[in-house]
Amino acid sequence: MSLEIIYQDEWLVAVNKPSGWLVHRSWLDRDEKVVVMQTVRDQIGQHVFTAHRLDRPTSGVLLMGLSSETGRLLAQQFEQHQIQKRYHAIVRGWLQAEGELDYALTEELDKIGDKYSRADKAPQPAVTHYRGLAVTEMPVAVGRYATARYSLVEMLPKTGRKHQLRRHMAHLRHPIIGDSKHGDLRQNRAAAAQFGCDRLMLHASELSLAHPVTGEPLTLRARFDATWMQALSHFGWRGILPMNEDLEFNAPDVQDELNEPDT
Repeated sequence: MSLEIIYQDEWLVAVNKPSGWLVHRSWLDRDEKVVVMQTVRDQIGQHVFTAHRLDRPTSGVLLMGLSSETGRLLAQQFEQHQIQKRYHAIVRGWLQAEGELDYALTEELDKIGDKYSRADKAPQPAVTHYRGLAVTEMPVAVGRYATARYSLVEMLPKTGRKHQLRRHMAHLRHPIIGDSKHGDLRQNRAAAAQFGCDRLMLHASELSLAHPVTGEPLTLRARFDATWMQALSHFGWRGILPMNEDLEFNAPDVQDELNEPDT
């Protein structure tokens, strides 16, 4: 299977990472056959170097360098919060406000992968700007409620803590649909059964940065996959994000308006 290349020049390549794909192999998933880095390497015929990552269930823009030096420069931009990241999510309930959540997060540790990490670290600053774009109420009974409410939300993380967006939305009592760890299990099951939302409904829609070599402004956008498009149709939200409908790919001069781990 080949990946959709959003952008490529002599220094960079960006792909639209599918949900369910690992960015790179780890010793926890050494038998995994579907890995972005290896697939892109085979697809373009040269090595790639990661500068950031997206968690396995998250889809969207993944940017890589075509040399270790370019990868290092990109990573530096991410670390210094010089790259703006824009995400979209479908969440439980009606979220119609716009605001900035400044809510520190204690680091989440994996039982195996982080077994040697300190468990007593102080909470780390975490800031997310969020904006409700649309709401809907569907005639689907969930728990004691006769209907189910959903919102389409745009998020701009100002920091890059582990699972930041998932945890911040859960803190606002609007967990992201499909979030098995921080979400609402009954809502997740209902959304999967009724609307095909059988994955984490979190998409890295856009990255905006200064090109690490040329300095030119660069905006990279990733279209939504079929699961997202089906949900947008069910909820009457097609057209709210028109860039998804007519986006042209492989255009090195894409520019527009205007940080690391998948938040």
